[in-house]
Amino acid sequence: MTNSSTERPISTRVVGEGDDAITFDVHGDLAAATPERPTLFLFGAPMDATGFRTLASHFADRPVVTYDPRGAGRNPVATSDITVEQHRDDLHHVIAALGVGAVDAFGSSGGGVNLLALLAAHPGDVRRAVAHEPATAALLPDRDRVLEVVADLTQTYATRGDGAALAKFIAFVMLDGPVPDGYLDRPAPDPAMFGLPAADDGSRTDPLFRNMPAILEYRPDVDALRALGDRLTLAAGVESRETMPARAARAIAAAVGIPAVDFPSNHGGFTEQPGMPGDPAGFAARLREVLDAA
Repeated sequence: MTNSSTERPISTRVVGEGDDAITFDVHGDLAAATPERPTLFLFGAPMDATGFRTLASHFADRPVVTYDPRGAGRNPVATSDITVEQHRDDLHHVIAALGVGAVDAFGSSGGGVNLLALLAAHPGDVRRAVAHEPATAALLPDRDRVLEVVADLTQTYATRGDGAALAKFIAFVMLDGPVPDGYLDRPAPDPAMFGLPAADDGSRTDPLFRNMPAILEYRPDVDALRALGDRLTLAAGVESRETMPARAARAIAAAVGIPAVDFPSNHGGFTEQPGMPGDPAGFAARLREVLDAA
């Protein structure tokens, strides 16, 4: 089933208070869920709910939940680092607040890492889980070099701000293959190459860099994930080749003892982003196939 010609009602809710307030959206009626089509929770990190609107529209046969992860979107902002454990607990609290029992869950990038943490701590929260290109370096052979790059990005953000750090980040995520020796000896990219400001505005609330150290360092609980059996799918985009998150998906799948599953398009294949076209319809069809598997 593809996206409906009429938009479903969306209700916005909040769980938690103060700095721990987490905003989430319910697309459709939670009462419409069935055992075969439970509520579907779509999320990323730091991507907020707006990034999943298109994907949500392709699942008009069941209620869909999207949310703004801690520190992003409509939630309170701060400057301190955010941990995977905080995100894990936030996901658990949102699912509990829904009151619908186990959900199907799709987590992408940092959201995929947070989904793996949720599954290890609260496996009963989820019926079937798809972790799409979970961006952790923990099981990669070039882990130490990846984390050196992350440390450099974090330092650049702290000392020079968003523009300089984002330019380095974009160059890094475009790297196809393991991080080579001497990677950090290369000249830093000019922020103007990516349309980014070189000046530092002094803010340090960007959720990307607040999330980055903990997510990239997170080590999945392989034994807990293995116990999920066919409830867990690790997914990588066919166009992602050997970029770090795709390599991470395959490495985690190998450690768990399951095959990684190909999904259409690239890291953001469920969206249509300027300069990086995706395949939302094809992506949604593949996600539906995985969730509906016996």
